[in-house]
Amino acid sequence: MPETLFPKILVPVDFSACSEEAFRVACALARVFSSEVILLHVVDTKSLEALNRLGLALPSEERAQRKRLSHHARATLRRLLSAEAAKGLSIRRVVVEGAPFVEIARLARSEKVRLVVMGSYGGSAGSVEKIFFGSTAEKIVRTAGCPVLSVPLPGRLPAGKGATA
Repeated sequence: MPETLFPKILVPVDFSACSEEAFRVACALARVFSSEVILLHVVDTKSLEALNRLGLALPSEERAQRKRLSHHARATLRRLLSAEAAKGLSIRRVVVEGAPFVEIARLARSEKVRLVVMGSYGGSAGSVEKIFFGSTAEKIVRTAGCPVLSVPLPGRLPAGKGATA
């Protein structure tokens, strides 16, 4: 049997509409290439630390905050796994803590992922942060060590480009 082009596809999601569209695209590709899908959510610990520094959250509650965020992530991933696009596919869900681009690149390398499919933008980074540090998608393109497919929202394609209605 010939080797599939993309035996493992990594889909990092932040639960934005764009990342959920990327999940649907990854599922379609997984059907074509008979791939395993790794559905990843990174609990962004830098955001928790920032909330604590700003006094918007108590440092003594950080452990409980992390636990709540991990629980919410697992519940939301279950919702994605029950979507029609995911039916019949081999999908493994992973929740980790850390800096999103670091954890995405680390998992891509350790799992020997052959394709990362992710939203072209997420819901959390402000425009100033993107100017100085780049988006998570851009960082993954530079560090993942495999092809990265960046998926925009369907309505974001310029007129006259892409699929026709």
